[in-house]
Amino acid sequence: MKDNLPGHGQDIYREAYNSAWEEYKDPSERKRDSSREETAHRVAWSAVKKKYEKNSEGNWVEKD
Repeated sequence: MKDNLPGHGQDIYREAYNSAWEEYKDPSERKRDSSREETAHRVAWSAVKKKYEKNSEGNWVEKD
């Protein structure tokens, strides 16, 4: 992630991950028997993809 996402994207990822880590402590709150870590990663990438997308060269860029 560090090598691919711009600084702002990394901030979004980190904040969303930490928030999801706390929110999904209880296994019953998670989908498909996912681990807490899997769920936090999924939430974090979803947050990043709201603001960023990969361009034709495969680099993460802010959406217009």
